[in-house]
Amino acid sequence: MCARIDQNETPRHYALAFRWTAFTDASQAQPLFNVSPGTARPVLHVADGEQRIDDLFWGYRPAWAMDKIPVAANARLEKLNQRYWAPLFAHGRVIVPADGWYEWTGGPKDKQPWHIHLKSRQPLFLAGIASVGPAGEHPAESGFVIITYGAEGSLVDLHSRRPLVFDADSAALWLDPHLSHAQADTLAHEASLQAELFDWYPVDKALGNVRNQGAQLARPVSQQSSPAPVQAGFDFG
Repeated sequence: MCARIDQNETPRHYALAFRWTAFTDASQAQPLFNVSPGTARPVLHVADGEQRIDDLFWGYRPAWAMDKIPVAANARLEKLNQRYWAPLFAHGRVIVPADGWYEWTGGPKDKQPWHIHLKSRQPLFLAGIASVGPAGEHPAESGFVIITYGAEGSLVDLHSRRPLVFDADSAALWLDPHLSHAQADTLAHEASLQAELFDWYPVDKALGNVRNQGAQLARPVSQQSSPAPVQAGFDFG
């Protein structure tokens, strides 16, 4: 999964779509069509029994790993039980709401971005894990990552990996602090929305510049050929 999402609605809109009726909205993030790691974005989570929307830094690296490993934007589902991710998986599960995510296909000199979304055009509830707490020396110390796993169906034409997307009911279970580590692991492996529920189309190559914003970036453009997976470039997991 390439690290870019479409998050163009207000946090309150996402919370209501999530069927939350009593929640604390502490987010100050603006809706954006071109969201990249390294920015503070709204996530849904439960803290001390309270349903909350808070802005967290997209990216995670604990303080002890400073200057040792890069900041991660995503975490692979198959690695969540490893020592590095296990504490966040057990106690820091969050939902990242979005309207779609982007992938790039083609060669290094001719990359074509694609907008992937539900056919229903309902919000996506992306599974994430986070270190929620006071800000440290670097914002990534209290940041979030999006969980990815191997793509299936025709989604493999866009990228070998995809984000873990839940429906509202499964997403609510993901946030339940009483859900055990093992139960969360089972949910992650069994409840992700399948490829046939998604659709995608090519969008403006201006999306590649993270400074570019606007609804035009998420609108379809003409594409003469079928997508060919990216042959080079950084893989965010």
